[in-house]
Amino acid sequence: MTDRRDTAPAPDYGHTLNLPETPFPMRGNLPQREPGWVRQWEEQGIYQRLREARRGAPKFVLHDGPPYANGRIHIGHAVNKVLKDMIVKARQLAGFDAQYVPGWDCHGLPIENAIEKLHGRGLSRDEMQARARAFATEQIALQMADFKRLGVLGQWDAPYRTMDFRNEAEELRAFKRVMERGFVYRGLKPVYWCFDCGSSLAEFEIEYADKQSQTLDVAFECAEPERVLQAFFRDSGLPHASPSGLAGRPVYAVIWTTTAWTIPANQALNVNPALPYALVDTPRGLLILAEALVEPCLQRWGLSGDVVAVAPGRVLERIAFRHPLAHVHPGYDRLSPVYLADYATADDGTGIVHSAPAYGVEDFNSCVAHGLALGDILNPVQGNGVYAADLPLFGGQSIWQASPLIIETLREAGRLLTTQTITHSYPHCWRHKTPVIYRAAAQWFIRMDAPTAATQGIFATDPAPRTLREMALEAIEHTQFYPESGRARLRDMIANRPDWCISRQRSWGVPLPFLLDVDSGEPHPRTPEIIDLAAAVVEAGGIEAWSKLGVADILQRMGDDTDPARYTKSTDILEVWFDSGTTHHTVLKGSHAGAGHDSGPEADLYLEGHDQHRGWFHSSLLTACAMHGRAPYKGLLTHGFTVDGQGRKMSKSLGNVVAPQEVSDKLGAEIIRLWVAATDYSGDLGIDDKILARVVDAYRRMRNTLRFLLANISDFDPRADAVAPEQMLEIDRWALARAAQLQADILAHYHRYEFHPVVAKVQVYCSEDLGAFYLDVLKDRLYTTAPKSLARRSAQTALHQITHALLRWIAPFLSFTAEEAWALIGHTPSIFTETYLALPSPDEALLAKWARILTIRDAVNKAIEDERAAGRIGPSLQAEVTLTLPPEDHALLATLGDDAKFVFLVSALTLQAGASLAVAVTPSPHPKCARCWHWRADVGHDSAHPHLCGRCTRNLYGEGEARHAA
Repeated sequence: MTDRRDTAPAPDYGHTLNLPETPFPMRGNLPQREPGWVRQWEEQGIYQRLREARRGAPKFVLHDGPPYANGRIHIGHAVNKVLKDMIVKARQLAGFDAQYVPGWDCHGLPIENAIEKLHGRGLSRDEMQARARAFATEQIALQMADFKRLGVLGQWDAPYRTMDFRNEAEELRAFKRVMERGFVYRGLKPVYWCFDCGSSLAEFEIEYADKQSQTLDVAFECAEPERVLQAFFRDSGLPHASPSGLAGRPVYAVIWTTTAWTIPANQALNVNPALPYALVDTPRGLLILAEALVEPCLQRWGLSGDVVAVAPGRVLERIAFRHPLAHVHPGYDRLSPVYLADYATADDGTGIVHSAPAYGVEDFNSCVAHGLALGDILNPVQGNGVYAADLPLFGGQSIWQASPLIIETLREAGRLLTTQTITHSYPHCWRHKTPVIYRAAAQWFIRMDAPTAATQGIFATDPAPRTLREMALEAIEHTQFYPESGRARLRDMIANRPDWCISRQRSWGVPLPFLLDVDSGEPHPRTPEIIDLAAAVVEAGGIEAWSKLGVADILQRMGDDTDPARYTKSTDILEVWFDSGTTHHTVLKGSHAGAGHDSGPEADLYLEGHDQHRGWFHSSLLTACAMHGRAPYKGLLTHGFTVDGQGRKMSKSLGNVVAPQEVSDKLGAEIIRLWVAATDYSGDLGIDDKILARVVDAYRRMRNTLRFLLANISDFDPRADAVAPEQMLEIDRWALARAAQLQADILAHYHRYEFHPVVAKVQVYCSEDLGAFYLDVLKDRLYTTAPKSLARRSAQTALHQITHALLRWIAPFLSFTAEEAWALIGHTPSIFTETYLALPSPDEALLAKWARILTIRDAVNKAIEDERAAGRIGPSLQAEVTLTLPPEDHALLATLGDDAKFVFLVSALTLQAGASLAVAVTPSPHPKCARCWHWRADVGHDSAHPHLCGRCTRNLYGEGEARHAA
């Protein structure tokens, strides 16, 4: 009789297998499907359902640093919002009531600039405010749509906006509180000034860039040369040569500067009291220089000279010198006395500093300390960068245009020793990218240190017991920093910053509601009540309502019958950093008080780019310390900037800009989210097409793993089919122990706001723990055993829990994908209403055992691969393996019994004891089962099923095969 196995083709047994099925597609089609999920979240009110799911749970508050409402979002915005969203979702899954209230910064100069570009300059204050409010509203709508498209869940139906009437009013109340604490004063001081802005700038609004400047070495002729000789030869207390022959010679103090435009406003010279200065005899006269700089200075000027005397700078105090243009125009015929100042050094220049107190903080402080009255400070530079018309020689000219003329005038006057072109780091406006200057102006300040006569706070009814600097520095020490390096950065900025200038000369912002005495400049004695009135007016009608009130209206509402002509209404506004810096009060304790903690002003976390150490983190810290004596946050997290794959800053000129809208349309917002999560945000985040292509590949691998899991539990009902832990096969129990072990790591990373290790570990888990091992081993049992057998249900029990755990692990960053999968297996409207799966504690002994098994398996796989490469076998199931093992390993593998062959994916496995590990691989001599593809001796044992092995006939027609380990 002919053997049918040799002549008849094997029937198709595919219909007898438990082949996986799932509607979860292999391709995500993210660009097409994500907008639908966004709409679904909105239509189903998912954010509100999350709140209901966490009613009464502990709160986690990530306070949103408001992006500026000006223009479509860029990739940096996407990084920032996705990071925030991931943190909030991770905390939500951890069981917290993790609310997220998005916000926008709405006032300030950029919007005014945009309005002027659209509608021209010279708009009235009322028109500017109306147009600015409408413009900000439009921009917020555009940005909100982009943020939603990124999968960010939040209270989008009720965000906070700094221009909301209530927030504007609460900002005034916050200002009043800072004033009551004694920190607010008005003074004339040099502040950063931008001519393009037409306003003062804060430290936060300054960035440094290279600038070309002309250096000047300028000689100031001494008006009292005999005092100089006396100081060097008699009053110094040092032995010197006789001044014989020097009397009658002209004496000059030589200064070096890079700001020619400040020379017309010179009012003093500064020397270091302890620094040795030399009197140098040259053909140009007797020159005073720092002793250490004599040689380089003479070389720079092309002069020869001899040092005739040396004396400490202190002996030159109060000696008068003439302005270098005194003999050119009578308007400069004034004296510049020498003041002692430590900031004059011998590091460069000449060791003597020319002092124009209106244009330098140190110059200002030195001159005022030496008795120069504020009213006598010369300040010819107007707010637009043009000299006042009455300035001799240079009036009506821009300071930048006048600088070459000043240099030439000094040359013709015989007072210029040399000039050179240098490139140096110089402060620029971070909005206009144009150079700024220090310029003295009457401004409102928040004091950092102990009050002086000039910085005494006004209306201090509840003065703070310590200085603002002390409180802020202490608060920093009680704050968590992510990364820790942020602590030193913020500490250094607070330790060294000057008083905070909070007034701006603009229209679109919260007003500084002062009535100032026309004669004295002092604020109205009932100023606290005026602020209360302003807050009430603004809360009812916005800042526009206050702008419309005149002095008479305000006094009438106050019941004050003072002549309105006695007062003028301040038109200054609070700088925009005070707006966002007080949102801990205006939002968390005001408009969205339910989104904050019930006690104390602290949010759990503020998160922004690392530039905000000088911006929002900084201003928020100062306002909260001024109001409450503590920081408004428990933790600060900073991220880097976005760059291209080569580490270059993105710019249109380089053509390396990556727009999040384009990536979402082409690849899906999920790819942006995964890129953010997979990148170490503590440094700069690189992105380009190649990087995104790798992210796409990573996404596909994770999606395919998820699809396999979903397909293989599609017929599993945990309520009816779950297997008790003690009845589960050993490898399934190992799989759950491994998942629990990994979950502990993942949750620890999430707790520390670390995402790239999570992504990396999930990828490795999907590709190695699952794809290359566990799922590969499971396929035989899932597909070939009886659908409801213990062996299959045990595997499905493990897979069901792993799938649920995995979805929660990836949900913070792959939110759309997790929700898509959750719709197939979940019983709640969103995965974010859930918490992390409660997995059993990891069985350490079981994990250790299987770690050793996996090591042995690697050796077996290598041996099989060598045989395959040599062409002696095909798939691993064709192999029969003899495994020689040391006693301990032999005993370990023996516990698996006949199931061991399934672990190694071979058709037969023989164990034998030996001294060391050895693997022998031979091709199976037996036929291949048409159903399970194992090579077995019992294929065809049943004549009714000549192409099946014994285990397949048992699984199909008998009691089923028994499995206990794998």
